[in-house]
Amino acid sequence: MNHELQILYEDNHVIVINKKASDIVQGDKTGDETMPDQIKEYLKVKYEKPGNVFCGVVHRLDRPTSGAVVFARTSKALERLNAQFRDKETNKIYWAIVETKPVKSEDTLVHFLKKNEKQNKSYASHTETPGSKKAILHYKLIASSDKYHLLEVRLETGRHHQIRVQLSTIGCLIKGDVKYGARRANPDASISLHARYLDFIHPTSKEVIKITAPVPNDALWNFFEKK
Repeated sequence: MNHELQILYEDNHVIVINKKASDIVQGDKTGDETMPDQIKEYLKVKYEKPGNVFCGVVHRLDRPTSGAVVFARTSKALERLNAQFRDKETNKIYWAIVETKPVKSEDTLVHFLKKNEKQNKSYASHTETPGSKKAILHYKLIASSDKYHLLEVRLETGRHHQIRVQLSTIGCLIKGDVKYGARRANPDASISLHARYLDFIHPTSKEVIKITAPVPNDALWNFFEKK
């Protein structure tokens, strides 16, 4: 991966990147270069650092998803940020472009999700089943084009593929997400799900850092961003 990192925020403790859909936050069986690898290389060059550079993963986004991702530059920052994300002290807003307009223009979805490791896929049910985890999200319809609809999504829980599976369960398939039933793949293998906004408390200064991630540069995203 030799493309430039799109940095949304950077200081001595934290770096926030606008992730491209092809980027991978943590290593997987593909063996592709990860975002921490790229960030370490960038920091090494920028600050002329000899030896190892620290870059800690605070939270993750699925590979085909784009948007804001936070990384820690020190182990102390990592510990504090991990606790915030774990204890739901951060706010996260996602944008999802879906193929079908939801019946209700806003709603809260509650399902029980079960992950199938082999398929790397989650399944939703309305009742609790052994091994399932409760998943809650809130969505709101914020714009429509002639074929697609833009939803703003706020997560209350952070489950595997949560937005993808919950929206598909109500018939709102995310554009390009063939794993969960979309009509066709996006040309760049992305899915039209973007981590649009997040805020968190800075691990040392304690101020609230607010981040808005520009959408991917394609016609449909640009159309919705202007709405």
